[in-house]
Amino acid sequence: MSTLQVRDVSPETLAALKQRAAAQGTSLSEYLREELDRLAAVPSRAEILARIARRSAPELTDPVLERDRGRDERPGA
Repeated sequence: MSTLQVRDVSPETLAALKQRAAAQGTSLSEYLREELDRLAAVPSRAEILARIARRSAPELTDPVLERDRGRDERPGA
């Protein structure tokens, strides 16, 4: 496993994180490791937008839509 060091954490933030870890009955290191694992498992906004951009538009194969589309194309419809 790798080691990660975070600098310049405010005293208030550190106290809040220690309190959350204690409330779960874990060490600060274990609590932060679990939080980092959870954070890393969620795709970033950029990753989500890239997935959306790669998708193609769905085909409209609904029979009602097809029927209505044909109705709009007839003269006098």
